[in-house]
Amino acid sequence: MILVDKHTKVIVQGITGKMGAAHTKRMIEYGTNIVGGVTPGKGGEKMHDVPVFDTVKQAVDKTEATCSVIFVPPYLALDAGCEALDAGITLLVLITEGIPPLDTAKLVAQVKAKGAKLIGPNCPGIITPGQSLIGILPGSIFKSGPVGMVSKSGTLTYEIALALTESGLGQSTCIGTGGDPIKGLDYQELLSMFEHDPATEVIVMIGEIGGSAEEEAAAYIKKNIKKPVIGFIAGQTAPPGKRMGHAGAIISGGKGTAESKLEAFKANGVRVAMTPSEVAKQVAEALKQPAKA
Repeated sequence: MILVDKHTKVIVQGITGKMGAAHTKRMIEYGTNIVGGVTPGKGGEKMHDVPVFDTVKQAVDKTEATCSVIFVPPYLALDAGCEALDAGITLLVLITEGIPPLDTAKLVAQVKAKGAKLIGPNCPGIITPGQSLIGILPGSIFKSGPVGMVSKSGTLTYEIALALTESGLGQSTCIGTGGDPIKGLDYQELLSMFEHDPATEVIVMIGEIGGSAEEEAAAYIKKNIKKPVIGFIAGQTAPPGKRMGHAGAIISGGKGTAESKLEAFKANGVRVAMTPSEVAKQVAEALKQPAKA
């Protein structure tokens, strides 16, 4: 497992809002260690028996939380993230979508300056099955096991995780990075974490058309990752010139096509699955084979 486990203390920024309240309930039911929430002006109240604080600093001082999951409107996300960093939070899980790109860029810079980590924005979050669910992932489809997953797409994460689970292949940790062009943790950083994680034996990387992140990750895998990696690219049937999916799923100058990503995977030793259902078959085969020396 990477980044989170059953001991991770989590606060919820925006806990009294509609989304924050609903998903706090689901996270608690899953077993996530939610220790507090933050909504300015609502300090002293409770939400699902979780104490609410006016500021992140108050919440951290009282609970010793190290992770914050953020459910606030787009134009408040930068302030919410910076407040959490200033209070000593080391892992931000930013669910909010529609954040102005300049705000995201500013937050990413602050995260790096503080030596913290950011998942998102515009993402489903992270789950270490059976231990901690932080975000909006449907916990019931995941099970504990040896497969690490990193994905740009939330719904494809769910589809492939379910296929793995139904095939008896559990997951160590699954992360949805989000599909915005500017974001926190990228493929390389997460691939490195999985490479050094004893609980992960195989890595599944789910990408999509647009940008060059998958090609860059493929080159990184060839040089640095010894564990088998199975890659899938969404958008293989996208009509030429049509934008689909996330803000980052934009093809320009002939780059970022499904073909170029699949070719990069194959050229750098990544096993390619052409359909979501094929991922589980590739994982099962990889687990039977000895690891690279």
